[in-house]
Amino acid sequence: MTPPARDGSGPTPPGILRHPDFRRLWIADLLSQLGSRLGMMAAPLLAVLVLDASTLQVSLLRTCETAAWLLIGLFAGAWVDRVRCLPVLVAADLGRAVLFGSIPVAAWFGVLTLTQLYVVLAVAGLLTVLFDVAHSSYPPRLLAPEQLLPGNAKLAANHSVAAIAGAGAGGFLVQWIGAAVTLGLNAVGFLWSALWLRSIRTPEPRPAPAERPNLRREIGEGLQYVFRHPLLRPIALNQTTTMLFQMASGAVMIVFLVREIHLSPSTIGLLSMVGLLGALAASWFTERLSRRVGDARALVLSSAGIGVAFTMQALTGPGWGLAWYVLGTLLAAICIIVSYILAISTRQRLCPPDLQGRVSATMSFVSWGAAPVGSLLGGLTATALGLRPTLLIAGLATLLGTTWLLLSPYRTLRTIPTPADSH
Repeated sequence: MTPPARDGSGPTPPGILRHPDFRRLWIADLLSQLGSRLGMMAAPLLAVLVLDASTLQVSLLRTCETAAWLLIGLFAGAWVDRVRCLPVLVAADLGRAVLFGSIPVAAWFGVLTLTQLYVVLAVAGLLTVLFDVAHSSYPPRLLAPEQLLPGNAKLAANHSVAAIAGAGAGGFLVQWIGAAVTLGLNAVGFLWSALWLRSIRTPEPRPAPAERPNLRREIGEGLQYVFRHPLLRPIALNQTTTMLFQMASGAVMIVFLVREIHLSPSTIGLLSMVGLLGALAASWFTERLSRRVGDARALVLSSAGIGVAFTMQALTGPGWGLAWYVLGTLLAAICIIVSYILAISTRQRLCPPDLQGRVSATMSFVSWGAAPVGSLLGGLTATALGLRPTLLIAGLATLLGTTWLLLSPYRTLRTIPTPADSH
């Protein structure tokens, strides 16, 4: 029997994109992701090419952007479990539109500084935390349980499309219209995303208020659920290790490509775009891969693949040596998307509805909370040892992070059990 749709329109149509409100969420997410990807490419290029920032100063950009996870990550999860997610998503998009819109204005008047860039990224980071926690908690409120995996696959496809378009377009736009104006285009993407989110019609009931609200206790419940769960704990630890060293690598990669490999912004964008095409494919074949080899095995393999990919990127050189960057980026994009889809679908299936926000925030906190530390670590290591050694260390350390999964039940599992299977 076909499960009912949650928009009151009767049976769920075949194909998740025929769910009208999920389609609106999907389009809004794509626009938001495109804005973020343009920023990821344009911000370090603005710092390097216009503001003459050092390697350490460039790495601090990502530190500012992700520090909010350490500050409010756990609070955001407890708060999202008390409120409706959709208004949070709209408000976060509008706030980020205003912030990124200030950058080309300041550049136009000749007053743009590195300090303003730090402030914009830091405050936008706070809004991104609220957006991401609400966004990952919203699909279970909109979709039936059996729709979560295909729904998450479609949302992950947005990461792929945005990564491809944002990397390629970001490099060309920086070279064509300048980094400050390219960053200002984020504002358009976030504003358009907010308009699509406002068009969602499925009623989202307000969560029942707690009898005795206790923020510390509610945060503790999310932490305990994750770290006492034999299947969620290794995912959390693996993601933390991966994020730590992924950010260490990412914080210095643009500097490495510009100052050691001597690439132009458009070339960087083109090479990144070619490599990231694999992520688009991954978002479509993850469900098939999960059925063929088992979602538990696919999770372990994708984690190992990320480490191998980052190590390959460290071998990048001029001429034919650029193939290492393209192949490494291709493999990293595939494995990151596969790992993301399987990890978030596992969390959503295993977590009770009243803990979705807190568990989502806990998983994001322990992974993204490592991001500012990783960015700073990458900048300090590159300053002390050089850019290429930093990239090599980050790749090998990411590969070592797969150990968390290999020392857990995932070592022998083929398929991740659902709560019903365990009873």
